Amino acid sequence: MFVTPAYAQAAGGGSAGLIAQLPFFIAIFAIFYFLLIRPQQKKLKEHQAMVEALRRGDQVVTQGGVIGKVTKVRDDGEVEIEIAQGVNIRVLKHTIQNVRSKTEPAS
Repeated sequence: MFVTPAYAQAAGGGSAGLIAQLPFFIAIFAIFYFLLIRPQQKKLKEHQAMVEALRRGDQVVTQGGVIGKVTKVRDDGEVEIEIAQGVNIRVLKHTIQNVRSKTEPAS
């Protein structure tokens, strides 16, 4: 016979291989945390602070691209925006994407 029987060899290391890979997985998680997760959380907090600081007279841009001036801030998470003279729309606060110009607080 020209073919010799092949025998399975024992896998080297067993749990030692897993322990050797653990620092690699920790490094990958750290990279994901500092490059993806943490900046996204920071951006979300900034957006929430911007939305909470909305007041009457602020010029805003919605996520749909509508530009207008805040005429009324409601308690139920809505904002009334004047997009043209005499034309008011109601939008949800969290759909405000950007505040273009802030008004000075009344003293």
